[in-house]
Amino acid sequence: MKYIFYCIIATALLACNNAPKSDNVEVVNAQMGDFDPEAKLKELGIELPEVSAPVANYVNSVRTGNLVYLSGKGPLKPDGTYIEGKVGADLTIEEGYEAGRLTAIQSLASLKAEIGNLNKVKRVIKVLGMVNCVPDFRDQPKVVNGYSDLMVEVFGDRGKHARSAVGMGSLPSNIAIEVEVIIEVE
Repeated sequence: MKYIFYCIIATALLACNNAPKSDNVEVVNAQMGDFDPEAKLKELGIELPEVSAPVANYVNSVRTGNLVYLSGKGPLKPDGTYIEGKVGADLTIEEGYEAGRLTAIQSLASLKAEIGNLNKVKRVIKVLGMVNCVPDFRDQPKVVNGYSDLMVEVFGDRGKHARSAVGMGSLPSNIAIEVEVIIEVE
């Protein structure tokens, strides 16, 4: 009798797992709420820049299946310079937050270059924010919020993610923050 019960449960689970999956953006929108990240960027007055070429032997993004891994990006300003310095010495938390926001814009540009249209994003999965800060600085999450907040503004609930916010003794070119991210796409 137990065996039959377990067989029924296993069959039901397999049926759920093998249910047809849709690549249709409208179906995904209905599941997590309508959104249009491309329109949201325009509404926010954000124009995505051209993606800069990697400075070493790596690529800006790697797609495997429905996951996109973005290489670490930093706070590149529209004039082509980076926000540099240590948060807690050279920069305030607010300036660090703004650096996080600029870093999110760089990530979005890299993502769009990889997938073509930000409407294909199903979920921002994981963010690793690395803050260039003094040793006794304890507010790394407040700095990385600049990144996270923009992702939620652009993608709505799809932008909510798991996250780590850590302090670093230094970052390349003395940039204030570097963020890498994993994103699920259609």
